[in-house]
Amino acid sequence: MTTVQPARRGVPAPVALVGFFAVVATVAVIGALASMQAKSVYSGLSLPAWAPPAWLFGPVWTVLYVTIALSGWLFWKARGSRRGLGWFAAGLVLNAAWTPLFFAAGAYAAALADIIALDLVIAGTILSFRRTSPLSAALQVPYLAWTLFATALNVAILFLN
Repeated sequence: MTTVQPARRGVPAPVALVGFFAVVATVAVIGALASMQAKSVYSGLSLPAWAPPAWLFGPVWTVLYVTIALSGWLFWKARGSRRGLGWFAAGLVLNAAWTPLFFAAGAYAAALADIIALDLVIAGTILSFRRTSPLSAALQVPYLAWTLFATALNVAILFLN
């Protein structure tokens, strides 16, 4: 006999999973819309020798967005705190802001300030998630690693351009 996971905060777990994916997909769509010209912008920049090729960003972010959504959902499902979910939500807002700042506005310094804040918020999310759901925290680590790399790239682009 199969046991049904009890609803948390009145929402069945599968519905919440869809919700987490929908929210994270919205962030991805904002980034995609703001980066319509990203390939030409990126190729027109002076880049450091260690800059990845433009084609790599899409696949990396696709994987990261899946892990971000799963991380949030697993934390929620483990009855994580509102504070932890607040960290998670703040990270999504900062994530959504970076691409329009960098690619659409060409505001590299503002984008750098945003991504530094994002790095700190992801670290805060990991710390907040780790006691309630170590797996949720672990799923945030690749996201933090990539954004730290992107921060270094943002710094290099700011100075080279």
